[in-house]
Amino acid sequence: MKSTDNQIQRAFTLFESYLKKQSLKLTKQRQEILTQFLNSKKHISAEDLHLSFKKTNSKIGFSTVYRTLKLLNDCGLAREHQFGDRYTRYENSFETNHHDHLICTECGKIIEFESIEIENLQEKIAEENNFKIIDHKLELYGICNDHNSI
Repeated sequence: MKSTDNQIQRAFTLFESYLKKQSLKLTKQRQEILTQFLNSKKHISAEDLHLSFKKTNSKIGFSTVYRTLKLLNDCGLAREHQFGDRYTRYENSFETNHHDHLICTECGKIIEFESIEIENLQEKIAEENNFKIIDHKLELYGICNDHNSI
């Protein structure tokens, strides 16, 4: 989901604060990566993000993109996903609603959805088992309409 200017500014503030605690700096390259990442409308891999910079003749290297995505994940601005292919994908998790994923095993299409019924059922199951949920990911794998001939 594309971020607003206010969200981007708040994300920059959070990221810069996190980097300072790690004795790191918010370099121009990290700024460019953060901006591009926050404006991405999809789950993006380091490879995809690096390719977008190469297309604009940017000198940002793959290692810088990879390490910056890890930093964004560590500070809570990104969430890391493994959707069954060989890539780690990241999505913007800053000021976004919790959602789950449907993943097509044929084409890799990712559909985000929200369900209060599922969330309530998870809470009920946790309560019945004296368990406190801190975080969770729900990923359902199947075949999307484009590939479903049933």
